[in-house]
Amino acid sequence: MVVLLALPVLVVLGQFLTPSSETWSHLADTVLWDYVKNSLILTASVGLLSLIFGIAPAWLVAMCDFPGRRWFEWALLLPLAMPAYIIAYTYTGLLDFSGPLQSLIREWSGWGYGDYWFPEIRSMGGAIVLMALVLYPYVYMMVRAAFVNQSLCVLEVSRSLGQGPWRTFYRLALPLARPAIVAGVSLAMMEALADYGTVQYFGIGTFTTGILRTWYGFNDLPAAAQLAGVLMIFVIALLVLERFSRRNARYHHTSRRHQALRRIPLKGSRAWLATAVCLGLVAAGFLIPAAQLLQWAYKTAAHTLDEAFLGLLWNSLYLAAITALSALVLALLFAYAQRLSKRAWVNGAVRMAGMGYAVPGMVIAVGVLVPFGWFDRTLDDWMRAQFDISTGLLLSGTLFALVFAYLVRFLAVSINAVESGLSRVTPSMDEAARSLGLGTWGVLGRIHIPLLRGSLLTALLLVFIDVLKELPATLILRPFNFNTLAVRTFELAGDERLADASAPALAIVLAGLIPVIMLSRAITNSRFEEESGA
Repeated sequence: MVVLLALPVLVVLGQFLTPSSETWSHLADTVLWDYVKNSLILTASVGLLSLIFGIAPAWLVAMCDFPGRRWFEWALLLPLAMPAYIIAYTYTGLLDFSGPLQSLIREWSGWGYGDYWFPEIRSMGGAIVLMALVLYPYVYMMVRAAFVNQSLCVLEVSRSLGQGPWRTFYRLALPLARPAIVAGVSLAMMEALADYGTVQYFGIGTFTTGILRTWYGFNDLPAAAQLAGVLMIFVIALLVLERFSRRNARYHHTSRRHQALRRIPLKGSRAWLATAVCLGLVAAGFLIPAAQLLQWAYKTAAHTLDEAFLGLLWNSLYLAAITALSALVLALLFAYAQRLSKRAWVNGAVRMAGMGYAVPGMVIAVGVLVPFGWFDRTLDDWMRAQFDISTGLLLSGTLFALVFAYLVRFLAVSINAVESGLSRVTPSMDEAARSLGLGTWGVLGRIHIPLLRGSLLTALLLVFIDVLKELPATLILRPFNFNTLAVRTFELAGDERLADASAPALAIVLAGLIPVIMLSRAITNSRFEEESGA
């Protein structure tokens, strides 16, 4: 099973061993450098801007006291519920030439087309800013946790040496949080590298758009797979960078005493500036686009909230439910096997099964279609030769292929949640259960599963929401005449029917609020535990 789940990634990496086709040579001579350049610029810029957007509020919320701080603790996570392609569609409708903002400028000033300058939203710069607005929470939540865990004893040493608050921040607190910073920025960069909806809508040539163009435009799946293999190199490089940074961290806590932080009270203009910084990020990343979606959905409800919308909702929900339940069962089995056996190969196998989470959905879709297509063609040829019967497509273009791709992509989410829950169940409880006559499966069913209800629910919901938001894999692998909320949003936005796209987009955003609320509650509870322990 582990090998099967790792097969799509291995297939894509194996495309480097196949001979280059004419299509690949054409791509290398014409657009490959543009894909590399644009992908690097986008990924690096989104990482840098997410770093800036994430560190400032993390420091303010963790270390300072100002109006609205408690609300911003969890509100700064809200942009996680807004997929990048949805915020791109929303801000395009707001800021384009025909949008309400520019229309208002022309109405007030009497200017016409070409009489004034306005930033172009459909550009590389626009894509970078919009992605950073929804990806900075990765940096924020990790860095904030790192700041909160820093002991007051350590920071007071800096103060006693004559360092002010800002020098303490730059020379002590920031270096101590370096592993968390790198982890958060790496996540944001990987999400930017995997994005398809935003860059396709803005007309930016990256690896994800190039893979689909090669596939459908040139009808050359091997060349598309080779492009996906190049993209995998970038993903692996980011993973290696993140792991290397953790392993070679040079800054550590050396004090054995831990004392909870006392926040710095901000007053006057500093307090309101801190409030404005945090509010600006929440408003730009969630409140403004959500309000625009609500307005559009209200205006178009008469013809968008119909039987077709209910069909989209049903397709999305049952597809997400099937995947989430399947991932939960597999994660429970893998995590429990890892608990029972301490052998290195078991741990390695579980890690291999979950490595798809770092791989873009576009790459996984290619990795699924290559072996599935080969199986379908081979079986069909054999059945025709032996029995003169055509079996057609048994795996390719079916819901099975789509659910399998989702499992490869999101199984790691379930495994991490289940492992986290199992780590809190002490081995002595297993030994006590076995001494009372329970076997291996009895311990799992009667001891672990009841204790893991919260972790299992978390794993179920996280995968459920991730499947609802996934666009590239769904776009490629869905059966004919089968649509989901994400695909329909993409199609309507591509036709410039942004208002009509608001209903399915809003449904995805509202569903995405569930894990964000869960995450904020978990962070809050952990903070209370730390403060009570201190």
